[in-house]
Amino acid sequence: MGELATMFAPDRVAVVGATESEGSVGHAITSNLATDYDGEVVPVNPNADSVLGRQCYADVGSVPGTVDVAVVVVPASIAVDVVESCGEAGVENVVVVTAGFSEAGSDGANRERRLHEIADAYDLNVVGPNSLGIMSTGVEMNATFGPENAQPGPVSFMSQSGAFVTAVLDWASDRDVGFKHIVSLGNKAVLDERHFVAEWGDDPGTDVILAYLEGIENGGQFIRTAREVTQDTPILLVKSGRTEAGASAAASHTGTMAGSERAYEAGLEQAGVLRVETVQDLFDYAGILSAQPLPESDGVAIVTNAGGPGVMATDAIGDSDLDLASFTDDTVDSLARALPAEANVYNPIDVIGDADAERFREAIRIALADPNVGATIVLACPTATLRFEDLAETTVTLQATYETPVAASLMGSDSIRAARATLSEAGIPTYFDPARAVRSLDALREFREIQAREYAEPVEFDVERGRARRVLETAKRRDTNSLGVEAMDLLSAYGIPTPAGEIVDGTTEAREAAERVGDGEGVVMKIVSPDIRHKSDIGGVEVGVPPEAVGDTYEDLITRARSYQSDATILGVQVQEMLDLDVATETIVGMNRDPQFGPLVLFGLGGIFVEVLEDTTVKIAPVSEPEAESMVDEIDSAPLLRGARGREPVDEAGVVETIQRLSQLVTEFPAILELDINPLVATPDGVSAVDLRLTIDQEQL
Repeated sequence: MGELATMFAPDRVAVVGATESEGSVGHAITSNLATDYDGEVVPVNPNADSVLGRQCYADVGSVPGTVDVAVVVVPASIAVDVVESCGEAGVENVVVVTAGFSEAGSDGANRERRLHEIADAYDLNVVGPNSLGIMSTGVEMNATFGPENAQPGPVSFMSQSGAFVTAVLDWASDRDVGFKHIVSLGNKAVLDERHFVAEWGDDPGTDVILAYLEGIENGGQFIRTAREVTQDTPILLVKSGRTEAGASAAASHTGTMAGSERAYEAGLEQAGVLRVETVQDLFDYAGILSAQPLPESDGVAIVTNAGGPGVMATDAIGDSDLDLASFTDDTVDSLARALPAEANVYNPIDVIGDADAERFREAIRIALADPNVGATIVLACPTATLRFEDLAETTVTLQATYETPVAASLMGSDSIRAARATLSEAGIPTYFDPARAVRSLDALREFREIQAREYAEPVEFDVERGRARRVLETAKRRDTNSLGVEAMDLLSAYGIPTPAGEIVDGTTEAREAAERVGDGEGVVMKIVSPDIRHKSDIGGVEVGVPPEAVGDTYEDLITRARSYQSDATILGVQVQEMLDLDVATETIVGMNRDPQFGPLVLFGLGGIFVEVLEDTTVKIAPVSEPEAESMVDEIDSAPLLRGARGREPVDEAGVVETIQRLSQLVTEFPAILELDINPLVATPDGVSAVDLRLTIDQEQL
């Protein structure tokens, strides 16, 4: 394996805090290890000579030879010192079960910071603190204080909740769900989800990685790690906490619409991670992904002896991204010859209620042979003419012959136990509910698409970073965290087109600017104030101002701004060239910096109603060209960009390039917290950023 190899296949495990006292965590962990573990268990406790019949040592440094893993179960007040002694003794892996760290106030947070510093100093792999422990069935190691041991299997599982681990193990024991490795992540002071994703991705005994997470520590690194792993190994994740915390405090359109939940959705999608909603789905998908081949097409055949359940399965397919397979004429003819006249030879195939296993066999065989069938559901209800065990054996043989994914829905209880065992042994999952079978097959389809992805590196454009920095530093000079259209040069520095325009602070200057940028035609005039964000709402924007009205319009705009907010900082009025909006579509390109994933780039339909329509999509930066193209595809109003109702298509390549250039800008300048280009006007001849506002973190400039 990789750098964590000895953590999951140790020869010796020391339990620091081992004790004979029943009911204690130290006793439970020592007892669990002593029961089955293939290696040597070494108790460490200065107050005992032996624990569970094994010699006990005063400290880790006194243990002769090498300790591969130390499990720390001591009071929080001394736990960090114990971890440091493990580092001094040459221990590579430490599992800190002890609680009382960052989850327990400022003193605990200080302990956790010191723990991280010690891990860095001694290059320690530290799980926890506040962890249930770890398991690895390859060496029968249960270094947890949970009541259940794991059954062996091809699934590796991590959880941010120790209680969730114990619940899952109890649930799995009745369902023959097996595991390779289990880690209770705890507070993730040192090792987090990406370390175990990387480790288990290289583990030949792990076919599927499962995770229950409440948060992701470094979203960008997680995306990069998971992308590599999911080319071979599926990752399934339950992410709790779906509230858009912090969105209500966001100052920009993008900040309002791109809350933390959207960041997780985008990040996990870009990482190739399958996000699931329930524990049932988590293990349904894990079972089928670890045992069945990926479908070559989306067409699903249903073979059933009951019309009602067949309709249920058909409805479930309609709710998924799968299709009900259309049979070839040869398939329909073959089914007609093989089945009674009363049977339905179209999809779903109804072999009718008196079918025995032989009739099922013929129908399943013919369906699997159809070139339009990518997967098959065998759906059966109990009857006097059908032995479920015979049906199971037939299904196993046919699936192995055709190597096409099969899911079974056997709608019974005691009558299906033997059949379910036969199917399970062959890797064919069984469900009571036909909808679960469909959802599981849909997970196979989704992972097939993930594996087919070709990830591209983001384009690095030739830009003027120094020029951009000088624009951003004006915020620091003015002691503000907000910039608006006065910062349009920032976009020009990164090659984003902007209309001709000038900011003026008097009527004479306004008239002169209008002559230059308007070329004798009408102009657009906007109040320029970092304190007034929604200029249109206060009458702070005038469009199509003729040359003779420029002076009066300047005075009106200033008056309206003062009336709206008397203490607002007024930098002047922007005089901007008019664009032909009759052939244009207003879009928005923006960014909101997420605490976990970093820059979250947004694209969608723009203009003054952007927050009402909410036709937007997001990606985590840096955004590659294919990802930018997909953002344009994903919005509902994409047809407007492509010439709906006789309109000429806009310059879509210009939109895609602008998304990428903005992505590069916000990636290279972490000081930009939020940014809106709204509207980015897209026409058949190109794009132009008409308005801008951004929020700055001065400390990062």
